[in-house]
Amino acid sequence: QVQLVESGGGLVQAGGSLRLSCAASGRTASSLAMGWFRQAPGKPREFVVAISWSGGRTDYADSVKGRFTISRDNAKNTVYLQMTSLKLEDTAVYYCAAALSPPTIISGTADYWGQGTRVTVSS
Repeated sequence: QVQLVESGGGLVQAGGSLRLSCAASGRTASSLAMGWFRQAPGKPREFVVAISWSGGRTDYADSVKGRFTISRDNAKNTVYLQMTSLKLEDTAVYYCAAALSPPTIISGTADYWGQGTRVTVSS
């Protein structure tokens, strides 16, 4: 089993930055692809970004390209999401996900999910 715990959410003004973290625990955590989804109020959950276990492959949703950056530290079993130039429409609960491969994460069928961390962008 793999447990995922997100942190770093909060309230930020539009144009500001925030960094989310996702700490993974479990024997195989460092060998898994990981990623982030988000769900805004009244909307379905949507894919944000994924990263392969090595960090060599990243996939971003068009809505966050150029503003968000995913990275990982396998020694710490932690994935980071650096969010810059935040917009009102980035307001959502952000969920960390883990799976064997990035395509599995992108499809929304990840094996493991965190509880989510809330990000609120204010004007």
